[in-house]
Amino acid sequence: MAFRQKNGAVDSSSSLSCFSHFCNSARRAKPLDSSSSRSTPGDGLIRRLGLFDLILLGVGASIGAGIFVVTGTVARDAGPGVTISFILAGASCVLNALCYAELSSRFPAVVGGAYLYAYTAFNELTAFLVFAQLMLDYHIGAASIARSLASYVITLLELSPFFKGHVPSWIGHGGEEFFGGALSINILAPILLALLTIILCWGVGESSILNSFMTATKVIIVVIVIFAGAFEVDVDNWTPFAPNGFQAVLTGSTVVFFAYVGFDAVANSAEESKNPQRDLPIGILGSLLICAALYIGVCLVITGMVPYKFLGEDAPLADAFNSKGLKYVSVLISIGAVAGLTTTLLVGLYVQSRLYLGLGRDGLLPSIFAKVHPKRHTPVHSQVWVGIIASILGGLFNVHSLSHILSVGSLTGYSVVAACVVTLRWKDEKGQSSRWISAWLEGVIYLVIVACCGFAAGVLYRYSASFIFLIIMAVIAILACAALCLRHAYADPPGFSCPGVPIVPSVCIFFNIFLFAQLHHEAWIRFVILSIITVGIYAFYGQYHANPSSDERIVYHRAPVEDTQ
Repeated sequence: MAFRQKNGAVDSSSSLSCFSHFCNSARRAKPLDSSSSRSTPGDGLIRRLGLFDLILLGVGASIGAGIFVVTGTVARDAGPGVTISFILAGASCVLNALCYAELSSRFPAVVGGAYLYAYTAFNELTAFLVFAQLMLDYHIGAASIARSLASYVITLLELSPFFKGHVPSWIGHGGEEFFGGALSINILAPILLALLTIILCWGVGESSILNSFMTATKVIIVVIVIFAGAFEVDVDNWTPFAPNGFQAVLTGSTVVFFAYVGFDAVANSAEESKNPQRDLPIGILGSLLICAALYIGVCLVITGMVPYKFLGEDAPLADAFNSKGLKYVSVLISIGAVAGLTTTLLVGLYVQSRLYLGLGRDGLLPSIFAKVHPKRHTPVHSQVWVGIIASILGGLFNVHSLSHILSVGSLTGYSVVAACVVTLRWKDEKGQSSRWISAWLEGVIYLVIVACCGFAAGVLYRYSASFIFLIIMAVIAILACAALCLRHAYADPPGFSCPGVPIVPSVCIFFNIFLFAQLHHEAWIRFVILSIITVGIYAFYGQYHANPSSDERIVYHRAPVEDTQ
């Protein structure tokens, strides 16, 4: 009996020790240090991206086939008011971009983006959760885009009589289904992914050239489409401007919000930027404003050419030009869609590999992900891994059916970035500590209240609850924001400064989580399940292999100076 009690005491002590280690590890944070160690040749990435490259990178990540499809699809509900939907979504993204711009100029010029910001402002576990949510979005998104790109490539090939009607579905159009749809074979999607992976492994200079060419091509095509359509606009089609009321316009803004979500790719290119502290903020905001201008122009044209009720579902912009006898523009639209999807896919694969590189360096993933090719200066192992995952998903499964669980990572990641701006500002100057909790924890509680109010308001709006409840949630969020203003002191950061801290970041958090509440309920389930799995992976692997500790400064390697010239 005594032996059992002794063993029981040992097991209990061991469990407490494991839990204590987990808690201590999860709370670790990366020190914010603007300096970095000099790496030996082969350890770092190469600084080849100038300001123009960064702007094209952001535009390439955002402008895909969606500009030719989503604009018309949302217009069927919002009418010509879809233009306001894009303006509202763009304004919200500008606020998020301001937060990204501050952190990109404040942090060392290294890979990581939202993951790195969360690691520094909060803790290791939060950063790992952010990475996991973002990565699932990227993996599913890359596979889905690859399938769409394969379909558009086949569409262009079928313009030739030689291919017309002779290309089987398993090559590129959709896919050949087996086992009741459990598998959906598509051959062309993995081939396209393999080609882009090879280009990315070859070097950032080569991939940047391809991205710049394809992005310039699609922007030129969009501009041609806007100008060609402007001569066919009938202003009577803009009346009524919001046929289904402002609620349909607002709902449309929650849908088109995701058309802007490419600017975080610029933040993840920090380690390959020639002058990151100056160019990253300009690249983030500049690419976003260019995308907004193109979206608004397309919206005005498409709703002016054809009454919104008659817009097609699958290819509304192409249908609009066909109805006016401008078939040559429809061909341009298909070419633009191929160029748009190519750059979106290329940048998506690029960003994923850089995130894996960051976690490999920090020890949260196996060290093989941290290896950089000594001559190519690219994270070959991470890039190949990303390409393999996307190829398996895109080649074997109908990932389009998973589209309703996407955007969870983007919205939660943007919210965490906004919160990082606030916490890093008040960590520079001590706030007013209360008797029971620290000033830092008190501030985090206020941020959580803002997020909870945003989610509650989103759920109430989604289920058409009384407007008074929405006002109550907004008032509570405003009070929490006021407490952030009054209870903490905020220092001006070096470099670019996000205006209106903590008000602007709080608005970002509220609206991002409001949009999160508009997602399909399966997206909420995905968020919870993936979070549980991520915590499990961290508990069994990450906490024991991560690098940071309170006694040593962990910094990223930079590329050799001679390679940056």
